[in-house]
Amino acid sequence: MIIVTGAAGFIGSCLISRLNQDNFNAIIAVDDFSNAEKNKNLEGKTIQERVHRDDLFTWLDEHNEHVEFILHIGARTDTTEFDRDIFERLNIEFTKNTWKACCQYQIPLIYASSAATYGLGELGYDDNEAIIPQLKPLNPYGDSKNLFDIWALQQEEKPFFWAGLKFFNVYGPNEYHKSRMASVIFHAFNQINATDKMKLFRSHNPDFKDGEQQRDFIYVKDLLDVIRFLMHHRKDSGIYNLGTGSARTFLDLTKSTFKALGKEEDIAFIDTPEDIRDKYQYFTEANMDKLRSIGYTKPFTSLEEGVSDYVKNYLMPGKYY
Repeated sequence: MIIVTGAAGFIGSCLISRLNQDNFNAIIAVDDFSNAEKNKNLEGKTIQERVHRDDLFTWLDEHNEHVEFILHIGARTDTTEFDRDIFERLNIEFTKNTWKACCQYQIPLIYASSAATYGLGELGYDDNEAIIPQLKPLNPYGDSKNLFDIWALQQEEKPFFWAGLKFFNVYGPNEYHKSRMASVIFHAFNQINATDKMKLFRSHNPDFKDGEQQRDFIYVKDLLDVIRFLMHHRKDSGIYNLGTGSARTFLDLTKSTFKALGKEEDIAFIDTPEDIRDKYQYFTEANMDKLRSIGYTKPFTSLEEGVSDYVKNYLMPGKYY
């Protein structure tokens, strides 16, 4: 059995689909399952059992001997949420308990960290574990992910294999439920479809022209490939970046979306909302040397190819992965 937390979410549900494709069907799906829209992500997938997240550790006490791997993808991911107690409970304490259970029952663990830990990138975007305690995230979500990474590195007792993955800007199918926190591609698709236009955030940084803010956008299918690689690799434990290693502009992304929709470009700029303006990352780019150094050789999908696949094969027909 393989446990996937955050099972009904964007990445978790895609991961279950990929595991099913690889003939892993004894999936234990862990989430709170209270969001009907989100639960649509699980329709048609092969799942052995659904376990409410509050019941996971009791369930593990009874069934741990059958568990081959825990893929801990679940987290509170809202970067505009400022209630630190929520992040303490869901992102830090829950993950600590998952780690301890993996140690106790000798279960390998992969968990989701985040590029939000890098803040403004003052120290670069290197997954060098020595600098993790010095990072300065811009919001409580990033703080929660970084605090757990620090805690994990300090532990004397560790799972026999573990990996923390710093997800950069992930996009792809199954994010219909994410509202404001969905990828820019999702919002661009909807806005262009409705108005034949796209409004991007204006730059409030003199070093960047409007629309030339850059992110490392990674297609969710590439992320799944890396997780599957690590599940088989099971050595070289540690914290790894998971991006493409190539920053692209929001203009690149938007133009690719117009092209995938077969529409002419019409792009305007609006002010970045004040509530996120002083916490806005203008550039992120993952250094991927560490993952490559342990034998991961598969190339990453280009932004143009990823947007085309996402728009044409999922968003336009309203399909799930």
